[in-house]
Amino acid sequence: MLEGLYSAAAGMAAQQQRLDGVANDLANASTTGYKHVRVGFRDLLYSAQGSAAGATVMAGAGATAGLIGRSQEQGALQTTGQPLDLAIQGPGFFEVKRPDGSLALTRDGSLRLDALGRLTTQDGDLLQPPIAVPRGTTPDELSVAADGTVRAGSGRALGRIGLVTVPAPDGLQSLGGNLFAASAQSGQPVAAGTGTTLHQGVLEGSNVDVGDAMVDMIDAQRSFQLASKAIQMQDQMLEIANQVKR
Repeated sequence: MLEGLYSAAAGMAAQQQRLDGVANDLANASTTGYKHVRVGFRDLLYSAQGSAAGATVMAGAGATAGLIGRSQEQGALQTTGQPLDLAIQGPGFFEVKRPDGSLALTRDGSLRLDALGRLTTQDGDLLQPPIAVPRGTTPDELSVAADGTVRAGSGRALGRIGLVTVPAPDGLQSLGGNLFAASAQSGQPVAAGTGTTLHQGVLEGSNVDVGDAMVDMIDAQRSFQLASKAIQMQDQMLEIANQVKR
């Protein structure tokens, strides 16, 4: 009879993981370039149990939840008019170098110039390959073409923002702060295809649908409550069995 308690407890834990994912999505509904998480469920191990009639019954141990990746659906493009706001249209990521020297990927194109005139993220991560503007150049003088070529006014090209992609984006490792790292599951970054372009003065919004997220949250809460009721019923049945034994 204890198997029923274990199965219901596993169901509660699975729904708690689902709730955590939905809550994280709602908290980032306004985060630039954010991609909502996808949570999947799978059965836990089954065990064979004999019965008085000689038949074998397969009893499951419940279900578990796990992150199976993030939706790569394009977020809505929002015009800001800021020259250092860039949005990626199509599959791809900006590649940045973190303070510890490691490389990371992000869809957040809200950029700025640091003290050395280099393009960085708002957190100071250096855009790769590095692009520096001449001293005294203001952001309003910069133009970014669809292929990522950066120019100061009508002068020569200062460099080209390289966009990358990975074979399996669902396998990217989340680093927090809207950053991701390539892993063995995602494959190594490669140059994005010609179908991926940049838009200047625009930011990509989060692809979280608040309405769908609220529905998922209510569904997860109700499922959590159902599993907790199952535990209460199992507890009552055990109490009755103990009384009969006495």
